Amino acid sequence: MVAIIAMLGTLGGGYCVGTYKKLLVEKAARQFLLMARYARIMAIEQQRPYELQIDPNNRGFLLATTQTDPQTGESHKVLVRDYFCKPVKFEGDVKFEDVQLLSYGEAGSAQTDLESRVMFFPSGSAEPAIVQIGDGKTHCSIAVVAATGKADLYPGLTTDVRGVSVDLDLEEGNGTSRR
Repeated sequence: MVAIIAMLGTLGGGYCVGTYKKLLVEKAARQFLLMARYARIMAIEQQRPYELQIDPNNRGFLLATTQTDPQTGESHKVLVRDYFCKPVKFEGDVKFEDVQLLSYGEAGSAQTDLESRVMFFPSGSAEPAIVQIGDGKTHCSIAVVAATGKADLYPGLTTDVRGVSVDLDLEEGNGTSRR
């Protein structure tokens, strides 16, 4: 009888640990998604670029912007930390598993991004990105569309993400061109 109870406890405990790890991945992905959406809104409202920075040690992310000192006129980068936004540190085995960034500055020249960041511009656009967050077993991907700066969350790998570009010449819903 004791052996049966011990086996049931072990099975239940293993199930709970697996569920907990899955929830940590999903939580981190939702936090990244919400911070990307917040960055887009703030860039439009404040009329200055915001950048979603990925920790080079793969332990989290944060939001930063450039502010100008009204007295000196000098610009400096500041960390965004308010009621709606604060730096995020990953818990458990959660990490960035895949980060695909392509830098298209407002001027339109494409270049490979050497820094791990996604820029959001005052025009509402952003640098395109697909980011995969996971723990080796559970994966979530977040895609940021360049033209609109909008971000969406997808369960699974970055290779499973389709349609992260937007054709602004097509009418929504029926796929016909608006010419």
